[in-house]
Amino acid sequence: MSKQRTVMSGVPQGSVLGLVLFNIFVGDMDSGIECTLSKFADDTKLCGVVDTLEGSDAIRRDLDRLERWARVNRMNFNKAKCKVLHVGWDICKHNYRLSGEWIESSPGEKDLGVLVHKLNMSWQCMLAAQKANRILGCIKKIVTSGSRKVTLALCSRETPAGVLHPALGPPT
Repeated sequence: MSKQRTVMSGVPQGSVLGLVLFNIFVGDMDSGIECTLSKFADDTKLCGVVDTLEGSDAIRRDLDRLERWARVNRMNFNKAKCKVLHVGWDICKHNYRLSGEWIESSPGEKDLGVLVHKLNMSWQCMLAAQKANRILGCIKKIVTSGSRKVTLALCSRETPAGVLHPALGPPT
């Protein structure tokens, strides 16, 4: 058993209380924000329509507000993970700063496992198809029997006895 120690701050890792306390702590982050601010776990997204110069200025003001909030609350945004995602057609790509540093622009970013790339799902579908084809290629290489029954069993995660290459070990 571990020895007892005095803890000055924090909560046990994996604790539900940690998420609740974090949400309470960042609850006032969106005070005074003009654009849309989305918070999920420890991710924060600032979104705005930039079809005019005023839209770009609103995002800049909100970034300044977020920077002040972080300074007051002794938190930092990980600038290496901050990206600008320009979405739309015939858009003017504006540049933004956070803490005096330029935020890198990106053509696409993953958000909750989905790749957002110019709001076009064909890119996400292509990546999913490539992954599926790689898995099927691996299955084709390791199957010693070319029967339909064996292929269906492998694709459905069922593994009948004696159909896999001996090097893979016993079926699970």
